[in-house]
Amino acid sequence: MLKLPIYMDCHASTPVDPRVLEAMLPYFTERFGNAASRTHRFGWEAEEAAEGARKKVASLLGASSREIVFTSGATESDNLAIKGIAEAYRDRGRHIITVCTEHAAVLDPCRRLEAQGWRVTFLSVHPDGLVDLDRLRSAMGHDTVLVSVMAANNEVGVLQPLAQIGTITRERGALFHTDAAQAIGRIPFDVNALNIDLASLSAHKLYGPKGVGALYVRRKNPKVSLAAIIDGGGHERGLRSGTPNVPGIVGLGCAAEICGAEMADESRRLQALRDRLLHGLTRNLAGIDVNGSMTDRLPNNLNVSFAGVEGESLLMGIGDVALSSGSACASATAKPSHVLKAIGREDDLAHASIRFGLGRFNTEEEVDYVVEKVTAVVRRLRDMSPV
Repeated sequence: MLKLPIYMDCHASTPVDPRVLEAMLPYFTERFGNAASRTHRFGWEAEEAAEGARKKVASLLGASSREIVFTSGATESDNLAIKGIAEAYRDRGRHIITVCTEHAAVLDPCRRLEAQGWRVTFLSVHPDGLVDLDRLRSAMGHDTVLVSVMAANNEVGVLQPLAQIGTITRERGALFHTDAAQAIGRIPFDVNALNIDLASLSAHKLYGPKGVGALYVRRKNPKVSLAAIIDGGGHERGLRSGTPNVPGIVGLGCAAEICGAEMADESRRLQALRDRLLHGLTRNLAGIDVNGSMTDRLPNNLNVSFAGVEGESLLMGIGDVALSSGSACASATAKPSHVLKAIGREDDLAHASIRFGLGRFNTEEEVDYVVEKVTAVVRRLRDMSPV
């Protein structure tokens, strides 16, 4: 039986998998110790649990456990990567390259460094959302210390060519950071195959809890130096002080383990649901444009512009379906999406865009309901429009 409301906003957040919650619960109650307490059993149990989770996260990334630093989420990880590299390598160069379609968690730290005297290059993208590799090569100089390009865009789901970018940065002697919050757990991701030096992730994007994430920091070939941005106790090998969030860390580890085991089948199922959604909408409605590449794209993402319809009005009309008109971090602003503007969408189409983020618990029945509901609301709004 169909249960309302329906959730299809999994790029904003995902529900905690019941298996993840079950793994976390003991660490709120009987195993509540501080993982930094090394003198009694409660601390030892907590530390053992955290280290076990660290191995599971590392395994999902093709990394070693000593390369995983636990944080409060991908935003903190991005800040630690960008600001930490800037401070550690400022004597080598003061140039950073990123992309104009990045999440604010990358763009804002870069702008802060720019205000502090760093030179930051914001690369444009092609109409399909992919970065221009020739422009990347041209932008790199002897003083470029970091290139930060997200793995998968949080709005249009476009997958950037990480392997090629990693080859370019390695050849030029720059470090390569990727905000991989939307990609890890949804597509295969190997830091060594991709020549990635730093990678950010967040548990709540892969069916884990909010408030916990991690940063991968390469330890060899090359060994990455990083300055801490939070001081106060030297936790996480001095890179991130603060009492470890053991229940959250356990949840992240469990979520990572599940993704590693089930990702291939889940991705195929979600892509089939995504295609069913797209085919249903295009069968019922004219004036639909898909934003971003359909070839290089997350399997669960669909971002669509409905000509002649204002996105916020559409969202209000389909109140029993949770969707988004863009990044959850910018949903309170009336400005058109900077991502859609970057790929060439005019303001009217940018404002007419809806992001569908399918997830682990969505069904064909839900997809069919959403197709019919969106179709009905779009038709009604178009009939009401004076245009």
